[in-house]
Amino acid sequence: MASTTVHLDQMYIEGLANNDSVIIHAIYKKFVPKVVHYIKNNSGDEDKAQDVVQEVMILLFNQAKAQQLKLSCPFDAYFFLLCKRKWLNELKKHSNKRVTIKDDLVSISESVNELVLQTEHFDEKQQLYDMMFEKLGDKCQELLKLSFTLPSMEEVAQKLAVTYGYVRKKKSLCIGQLTQWIQETNRFKSIKNT
Repeated sequence: MASTTVHLDQMYIEGLANNDSVIIHAIYKKFVPKVVHYIKNNSGDEDKAQDVVQEVMILLFNQAKAQQLKLSCPFDAYFFLLCKRKWLNELKKHSNKRVTIKDDLVSISESVNELVLQTEHFDEKQQLYDMMFEKLGDKCQELLKLSFTLPSMEEVAQKLAVTYGYVRKKKSLCIGQLTQWIQETNRFKSIKNT
């Protein structure tokens, strides 16, 4: 990012990462009505608007948990643009006819656009990872999930009732297979080039 200054609205990102119900409620109260209004005015309804909001909230939660989101602009502009682009992508996916958009935003700052692109890039990588993770066998999936949640590999070995050495070797093999599958996809090559 061009700017290293973190915006005061970073509190919303931190609140999402910590699953802070006060912050989440504040987001729904302050920022969601604008998104719902926009979607309803652009070929959508309340349910579709809530679906878009939910998808974006999950994406932001995942990115915040991965500590890969430093807000350099107001949360409102960033959140709205993410929801708007997600909705436009939905419309494009489900329609062969031209879509009319009633847009009242004249300009969007460069930092908002940059942040949205960064988040969309994160989402693409996460979707690719999830898709390849599902291809792994049950044992690899269980081992990797435990290694992400438990504080030490010793605890993982204990939980799986195997030796520490086995867990380390198996984890290495599972990650190797996952990495290979990801790198072999055309999608990875296109993500890497962006």
